[in-house]
Amino acid sequence: MATPTPHIEAKKGDIAKTVLMPGDPLRAKFIADTYLEDVKRFNTVRNMFGYTGTYKGQLISVMGSGMGMPSIGIYSYELYTFYDVDNIIRVGSCGAYTDTIDLYDVLLASSAYSESSYASVQSKQDLKPYTYPSKHLNQAIKEAAQRLNIPIKEGIIHSSYVFYRENFDDYKTIFQDYGAIAVEMESFALFHNAHITGKHAACILTVSDSLVTKEATSSEERQNAFTKMMEIALALA
Repeated sequence: MATPTPHIEAKKGDIAKTVLMPGDPLRAKFIADTYLEDVKRFNTVRNMFGYTGTYKGQLISVMGSGMGMPSIGIYSYELYTFYDVDNIIRVGSCGAYTDTIDLYDVLLASSAYSESSYASVQSKQDLKPYTYPSKHLNQAIKEAAQRLNIPIKEGIIHSSYVFYRENFDDYKTIFQDYGAIAVEMESFALFHNAHITGKHAACILTVSDSLVTKEATSSEERQNAFTKMMEIALALA
């Protein structure tokens, strides 16, 4: 049996080839409790809960990533390299940068823009502003959404390195100059890790708030009500 990493106590074989990865570990628990059968918890380190079970007879895992690129960078790298995970699908929340997107809309990241140096520091690559998901996973997600009759919008996502910005209106420039339609904090690092390990990643998001209209959902709604993106991701199992 493989030795657990410093952050994941699972043994090799405890984790499925495909992992759904919300930021909130309680959202991971919600997905496991609501959708999976024969569930076994494989991680409690730092309360970053991870579970493996079956969905319609297929083995799948779900685990929290924490907030931000450093956190998802650790967990996704360990899952890819130490636990032989092939696919990670981030299921998270985001803030809209345009009034063409409404609360609870489901978004699919076509790429992730970031000011972050994560990729260049992690693997000494030239500093580039975009990382990309797996084309075949994105196509499978769009096909699953169509089968489930769930509308999705596809576009560039801003993976911000900072949550509290002194200049609140920065989002307007990012939307205009880089084409980002919404903001979160993790997908840039996830896509990079998938690329350098030869694995696959995608990111499905639900709009939790709008920087344009100032509308917002509650923390409880973010934890429990974003079920459409969960069902799309689970359909890939």
